[in-house]
Amino acid sequence: MYRLCVLITVFSAILSLFGSAYATTFHSNINSTLVATSFGTFNEPWAMAFLPNGDMLVTEKSGRLQLVQLNNGTVTTVQGVPEVAYGGQGGLGDVVLHPNFAENRWAYFSYAQQDNTGKKGAVVVRAQLDLDSQLPTLENLEMIWQQTPTATGSSHYSHRLAFSPDGYLFITSGDRERQAPAQKWDQNLGKIIRLHDDGTVPSDNPFQDQGELAKSFWTLGHRNMLGMVFDARGQLWVHEMGPRHGDELNLIVPGDNYGWPLVSWGNHYSGLPIPDHDTRPEFHAPELYWVPTIAPSGLIIYDGVLFPQWQGHALIGGLKSEALIRVQLDGQHAKEIERFDMGARIRDVAQGPDGAVWVLEDGKKGRLLKLDP
Repeated sequence: MYRLCVLITVFSAILSLFGSAYATTFHSNINSTLVATSFGTFNEPWAMAFLPNGDMLVTEKSGRLQLVQLNNGTVTTVQGVPEVAYGGQGGLGDVVLHPNFAENRWAYFSYAQQDNTGKKGAVVVRAQLDLDSQLPTLENLEMIWQQTPTATGSSHYSHRLAFSPDGYLFITSGDRERQAPAQKWDQNLGKIIRLHDDGTVPSDNPFQDQGELAKSFWTLGHRNMLGMVFDARGQLWVHEMGPRHGDELNLIVPGDNYGWPLVSWGNHYSGLPIPDHDTRPEFHAPELYWVPTIAPSGLIIYDGVLFPQWQGHALIGGLKSEALIRVQLDGQHAKEIERFDMGARIRDVAQGPDGAVWVLEDGKKGRLLKLDP
């Protein structure tokens, strides 16, 4: 009996590593089905990125960077991650690879940092990932950007990262729940930032006459942006959380002002109304918005082969909505056409090398799920 129990325990562990013990299905509001396979759980995972060899990096808010070998389920903590300001919405955030990662090994990370006054702000660093040592390690770490000013509290950092097709680094900088800074030129809160890959500021950014800090701005008037991606045309799409409802999906046009906090399709949490977008046509209105809220987090535009009918569509993770949301993009237009009930808050979305869709659940035991047709 003892030997049988040991065999059952070992067999269950193997199934857990490879995920087959957790295969399940999810259904959409138009009767589509996704088959999900779990590849383990993580402690408050925030973002993921595929390495060229098919392995994955997963960030955990508390400050751990995990290397996941998907072929055998091995998870190894990467050494050399800087100390993060963990708490609330803060901690270790996004991770993206340099477009030439295979040659230069640069990986980029965002996280919340506390200064010597106790205030906090998001920063972006890059480091070279050494995968040849006994333990994977970050080396030659450089800070290349930080939010200005730092602030009390632990919310609305945003700090999503994306590289453009022509190699520029884009950063979402949230308003830190301060609202007014999103319209100010001497603060980079509530902005989308465009930089060279080393953190220097391109000379062709749109705001060259509004002060030195504003030269890094691409757009302004944003709240809390937790998804950013370029489409096949090179257009940048970003979603952001509204205040009380009014979440937005925006096509980003350099130099445009997106209106926060002067306009919104939502209201303040107190219930006080905010003027709608159509009252201020000088501000860029969202291409799609949600009332009630979906609380969007994570964003890809699908271009794989497993879901041919999804080609060119956006996939958005939902926190409050506990959903995976499919949005049809047609040039400058967007329309939600499908929503999968995932039964858990979805923190991030990625596309795998074989065209499968991967999602990270939010929370203390957030699962890493591979979604197949």
